[in-house]
This record gives sequence, structure tokens and C-alpha cells, in this order.
Amino acid sequence: MTEKEKMHSGDLYLPGDEEIMTEQLKCLDRLYDFNNTRPTEMEKRTQLLKEMFGDIGEDCYIEPPLHANWGGKNCHFGKGVYANFNLTLVDDTHIYVGDYTLFGPNVVVATAGHPVQPELREKTYQYNFSVHIGRNCWIGAGAVIVPGVTIGDNVVIGAGSVVTKDIPPNVVAVGNPCRVLREIGEYDNEYYFKNRKIDYGNL
Repeated sequence: MTEKEKMHSGDLYLPGDEEIMTEQLKCLDRLYDFNNTRPTEMEKRTQLLKEMFGDIGEDCYIEPPLHANWGGKNCHFGKGVYANFNLTLVDDTHIYVGDYTLFGPNVVVATAGHPVQPELREKTYQYNFSVHIGRNCWIGAGAVIVPGVTIGDNVVIGAGSVVTKDIPPNVVAVGNPCRVLREIGEYDNEYYFKNRKIDYGNL
């Protein structure tokens, strides 16, 4: 198995491998182009995202700057995904994001890790595990999602949370480490923020 093949197997590998670096740098050049577009160049941004990402659905918007180890090559976004400033995608292997999911500013989604064993780290060994984020989630500002995590549909992750374990669907989860706070339910059908009621007649 080549070092590049190990990227998606969960095995330890050397990310500085020549084949890997050659392809990765091409992806990073395209990411540089995206991050240096003007705000008025919306069509150019959309076209670049289609070229950069493994898959990206219609009506996605990513606010530059975007940071991504592979420029989005290993990212698979559904439709209507929105990301605010400074989304960091450590996409050394696959990241899957469902339709209509929202990312607040400064969110990190990481698939890559390094061994705890010091000598292996010194030799620059790395491993990768995919991240899956469901449909219609809201990932709050500054949240960190670590390798191998799955987040279910309709989940709200509180700002600043560190998600180290799977989160089931239809819950609000917060904290470091991130834990389920409560299920999404009738209260959320009536209130959108603290004691502010939803005025369905004006929506």
C-alpha cells in the first residue's frame, strides 16, 4: 500500500511523501485563488469551489478565508451549506456535510491526528479518520470537531465546543468535551432565543 493509499485507510503514514505533496500543493494553489477573490466575484468563487471540492451542492456559500489541508478535495458538501469566516477543514481524508448545515466563524473540522508515542511523531507519522456531519446542523462559532466523529441530523453544537464523540440527531450539545444538553422539542417550536417567541405569522 502506498503512502497516499494509507491516507484513507486509517493506517499510519508519512504525509511528506513526494506523491502526496505534489498533488496537495496543486490543491493549495487553487485554494489560494479562492481566498484572493473579491467579494463581487461570486460566480468565480462558485466555480472555484466546484473545482476544489470532492462534491459541493447547489447554493453553498463559503466566506473566505477558507483553510483546508487539501483545498476541499476530500470534502463532500450537500446543498445550501453556509460557512462563515475561517472555516478550517483538515481534509486529509473525507469530510461529509449534509444539506443546509451552517458553520459559525472559526470552526475546525479535523480528520488528521498524530500518534501519542513520541518517536513516531518525531518521524512525522499521521493517521486520518473521516468526519460525518448530518443534515441541517448548526455548528457554533469556534467549535472543534476531531477525527472519526459523526454528528446526526438537526444537531446544534454550542459555540466553543470540542466534539470528541458521536452526537445523536435532534439534540443541542455543548461543552468541552461536548455533551448532549437536551433534545430539540416543543420549546424550540415556540421560542427562537431565550424568551423571544417565533412569530410564524410574519415568517
